[in-house]
Amino acid sequence: MLITPAAFPDLRLRRMRQAPWLRALVRENRLCAADLILPVFVHDHDAPIPIATLPGVARQPLAGIIATARAAVRAGIPALAVFPVTPPHLKTPDGSEALNPENLVCRTVRALKHAVPEIGVICDVALDPYTSHGHDGLIDAEGQVLNDATVAVLARQAVTLAAAGADIVAPSDMMDGRVGAIRLALDAEGFQGVAILSYAAKYASAFYGPFRDAVGSRGLLSGDKKTYQMDPANADEALREVGQDLAEGADMVMVKPGLPYLDIVRRVKDTFQMPTFVYQVSGEYAALHFAAEAGALDGRAAMLESLLAMKRAGADAILTYAALAAANWLNEDAGTSTKSSSSI
Repeated sequence: MLITPAAFPDLRLRRMRQAPWLRALVRENRLCAADLILPVFVHDHDAPIPIATLPGVARQPLAGIIATARAAVRAGIPALAVFPVTPPHLKTPDGSEALNPENLVCRTVRALKHAVPEIGVICDVALDPYTSHGHDGLIDAEGQVLNDATVAVLARQAVTLAAAGADIVAPSDMMDGRVGAIRLALDAEGFQGVAILSYAAKYASAFYGPFRDAVGSRGLLSGDKKTYQMDPANADEALREVGQDLAEGADMVMVKPGLPYLDIVRRVKDTFQMPTFVYQVSGEYAALHFAAEAGALDGRAAMLESLLAMKRAGADAILTYAALAAANWLNEDAGTSTKSSSSI
């Protein structure tokens, strides 16, 4: 039976907003530390190096990554996403360092699983941290990214990461068919329990600049990534991308970037009803930070509002460089503060 709602003055929507306890009682969406994943950058140096375009974030040595993981566990953050800063002399056209079982990421994963076994470890599957040309895959003599040849390497990279102890492998390259190839390779090597988080709808965005500074790939890129990352103008295509990756065996899917693409998050969640993650990328994070630094907005309030908007749009988990700060703020608000030092 259809019930026609009352109209003003019988219906006063402000009634349910007049006190904090009442607003909390009818709140439709909640953000908590368990919704957050913290991306970290590891390098082969003894001290952290701050990233100028990513305020509050640094490239960290292995000891710093372990300390960060412990702080994340105390704050209630379930997982880290590990990204390497590969030394220039190890970057090659074919990105072969990605397959080295003693590379920086593999050593970091093993150390994390030994020192902080309760933290989940997510590893990126893509070649751009390892290629001298900055692309996510292999290229031919004309600079075109080769899909099938790249997929074969990505499958081997995923197995290498799983052997090191990665809990989740996350192909971010946007090659066609890579999820199915990775699933087959993992299963063939006995890694049936390793999950795949596919960057299924990753857009060729202007918001990635600080990340490229962080991993040292800015300036290396020959051309752009528009032949494999998605056109920001397209939405229906995102559903085809997600559907293909789920059909190939993805356990979770990612939309990247975050706030400018919440319409995509909503459509993906409504269409597939599968675990849907979103990445608040480096440019989004930096923009909020610099605006707060300039006094244009309240950084804490704006960050938490942005993350809540992602949750409201349908995200089950959010990758954000503000994860530790946000988790501690949320814990403070809930009266369960861990007192960890954090800021944005």
